[in-house]
Amino acid sequence: MNPDQPDPTVQDVADWWSTAVSRIAPNVIELRGRPVQELIGSISFAGVIWLMLRGDTATPGQERLLEAALVSAVDHGPHAPSIAVARMAATCGIGLNNAVATGVNLLGDAHGGAGEQCMTLLAEVRDRAAGTDVDTAAATVVREWRTRSKYLPGFGHRFHSVDPRRDPLLGLVEQAVADGVVDGAYLRAAQAVERVLAAGRARPVPINIDGCTAVVYGELGYPPPLARGLFVLSRSVGILAHAWEETGQGRRNKGPIPPSILPTHLGDA
Repeated sequence: MNPDQPDPTVQDVADWWSTAVSRIAPNVIELRGRPVQELIGSISFAGVIWLMLRGDTATPGQERLLEAALVSAVDHGPHAPSIAVARMAATCGIGLNNAVATGVNLLGDAHGGAGEQCMTLLAEVRDRAAGTDVDTAAATVVREWRTRSKYLPGFGHRFHSVDPRRDPLLGLVEQAVADGVVDGAYLRAAQAVERVLAAGRARPVPINIDGCTAVVYGELGYPPPLARGLFVLSRSVGILAHAWEETGQGRRNKGPIPPSILPTHLGDA
């Protein structure tokens, strides 16, 4: 014990872990002030996510949008590194929870971070549009972003000429705007960027799943870092499903390529 510091009290220790997220006491579990027994069977999982992150209850329209975004990003097959590595991990003698954690740990800036980045881009367009029209704002922001990187997060896809998740998600946002659930600023910014990218091109560069979910999460008022967190929640479902499937296929020490194919040898350094 350091003689120069007072002894901690029970209150000091309790305050150390102070939280508004939950309250746990004997025979009591409250989530954001709501008894868990009142939530069980009366609220969806998407609704609980909203409650835990926001501290209040989503309206039906908000909950519908959030759930749609979560469903849309659940899986993109073993082409996705997070899925592939989880399947490999599942064959290495570790637990299912470790396999899922292995996949989640690959969701970084390059794989899993584009939604957060796109939200930042769209927020810039939205803010610039306050002083000019949205198309001019989008052109300016796109030009500035391309001076830093040729990659524009949230637009284009290496597999899909048009991401099959684009129209359903943006259609739901358009309906939410018409219903007064959201104001549409992120949607208008995304559509303006699409128009900028399509100008002078034979093939457009449409918004992809990262951009669509960025629109949804932006319209719902989430800050950009939570866009990545919500993507992680969504993709964890696909990671779990693939890891579980792999455990039933009997393979051991599955590598990234079949054992019959040898990597190209580059020779002595």
